[in-house]
Amino acid sequence: MSDSKLTGEKGLTYADAGVDIDAGAEAVELMKQHVKRTFRPEVLTELGGFGGLFSLNTTRYKNPVLVSGTDGVGTKLMVAFKMDKHDTIGIDAVAMCANDILVQGAEPLFFLDYLAVGRLVPEKVADIVKGIAEGCRQAGCALIGGETAEMPGFYPPDEYDVAGFVVGVVDRDKIINGSRIGVGDAVIGLPSSGLHSNGYSLARKVLLEVSGYQMDTYVEELGRTVGEEMLEPTRIYVRQLLPLMEKYEIRGMAHITGGGLTENIPRILPQGKKVVLDPKSWPEKPVFKLIQHIGRVETAEMNKTFNMGIGMVIVVPRDQAASMLEDLEANGEKAYLIGRVEEGKSEVEFRPGEVV
Repeated sequence: MSDSKLTGEKGLTYADAGVDIDAGAEAVELMKQHVKRTFRPEVLTELGGFGGLFSLNTTRYKNPVLVSGTDGVGTKLMVAFKMDKHDTIGIDAVAMCANDILVQGAEPLFFLDYLAVGRLVPEKVADIVKGIAEGCRQAGCALIGGETAEMPGFYPPDEYDVAGFVVGVVDRDKIINGSRIGVGDAVIGLPSSGLHSNGYSLARKVLLEVSGYQMDTYVEELGRTVGEEMLEPTRIYVRQLLPLMEKYEIRGMAHITGGGLTENIPRILPQGKKVVLDPKSWPEKPVFKLIQHIGRVETAEMNKTFNMGIGMVIVVPRDQAASMLEDLEANGEKAYLIGRVEEGKSEVEFRPGEVV
């Protein structure tokens, strides 16, 4: 029996199975303009090759150490699906990776993305990559390559997942690991833009189920719709902090992601040190007040789930704190003195209203 008898008059194609190679090629053409804007002088390849080449400028470093990180966006993607807005979610993918290696003193050099879709729509893929490219621009790193996989039957037609991988560099003697944090050091907080990319399972439960809000519900306290608030991109702190690393003795930094302030700050504390925070020392974002009120969420649960308005924490000697705050403000970054380091077991203690 011939193959045509088994499959019908016309033989099956890859497109019949749900994978459109032509659409993939179109998507690559549409994304090229966004990707090329991120290229640094060290990039040696064009988009579309089998691997990305990046020439490390070793003259800038005495003893260069490569620092890598990877992350995804989590269930925030479901907000993008509901909003049918896909040009900012890529910023989150870059932010989660770039901020993580920044806390070790590393400058992000290049980024790669992995995008898996149920059905490849070139314009949608180009929008997602546009957001990734914008994130790379903010982080100062090159989008050197990536993978777009069409996976029918694995993902629903209108859904996708995106993950990112970043590589950065730092001189060995400038690695920031928290080991020099001492009693009396000051804790500075840089504000978040809102939820960032964490706690969305709880946020969606409260804002879209318990409250009965829809994505297009305008909420007075937020000053915008629920969907707009939840899709606000994660902030990237690279350009604000890299210059300060040359000027100040930054002893530790923590990117406030899943686990909130409670779980992330202890990751950088040496044995016998704790951080005391005054939660009244920075303005709380309305979205957190709303979630806590509607969901009747305990304060301790809020602190270990969300960033509570602080996206990046920096530990410096006390006598350098005022100058750093002035430098940040001069560069358009509002920062706050939010706490100090004390003796104790590695944890975060909240003392509302205490002068820091």
